[in-house]
Amino acid sequence: MAVRINVRLIRAKVRWWFKNVQVGDLHIHHVVFGVVLMLVGGVSALSIPDSFTIWYAVAASVFGVGAALVLDEFALILHLRDVYWMEEGRASIDAVFIALAVTGLILCGVRPIGFSDVHDLGPDRTVPVGVFLLVLANLLLNLALAIVTLFKGKIWTGLLGLFLPLILIVSAFRLARPGSPWARWRYGAETRKLRRALRREDRLRRPLIRVKIWVQEFIAGRHDLIAQDRWRHRR
Repeated sequence: MAVRINVRLIRAKVRWWFKNVQVGDLHIHHVVFGVVLMLVGGVSALSIPDSFTIWYAVAASVFGVGAALVLDEFALILHLRDVYWMEEGRASIDAVFIALAVTGLILCGVRPIGFSDVHDLGPDRTVPVGVFLLVLANLLLNLALAIVTLFKGKIWTGLLGLFLPLILIVSAFRLARPGSPWARWRYGAETRKLRRALRREDRLRRPLIRVKIWVQEFIAGRHDLIAQDRWRHRR
């Protein structure tokens, strides 16, 4: 949130706020600082002894700040060009929301599939062969359902389903989104499934997307630049 507020103030050209970092004609994106901070924080955390809890927390904070800077420019890394304020730039906000959701679930004690089974083992940490095979089968099944869900174009449900397997069971057997890899592979141009998927997209998905875009623009600002303007407009 703080990163996005900073960038919006820079875009608004507020006189008393920071400006873009320029080295000659080169614009230094904040993802560069994020990568540096992640390296510093990660290497420091690995080298600090466990007894130095305060310094370990400092290193973790540095890593977290760096991760926030990198996630805020996820779309730039994905497209390898400056799409920050273009339509493609919404991928950065989606990445931040997904990271927040996954982190929130972990902090609430919800573990990804398979990890809870390992965590609940006895104090001697021994695993009977039958239990190990059962846990492995459960893990592979849920991962397969997650992959199917992602191929059907349901990114949010695929990722959240790793923590709540019931979501995977439902979403993996429902219709794919039009334009998803699964729809291109399995649904013909005039098939009943494709028509149903298109109707469902118009009736249910598009209103939700409009609400999501409104929330994103309220938090992160409007992504309204076109590709030809990307060299003339800077954050």
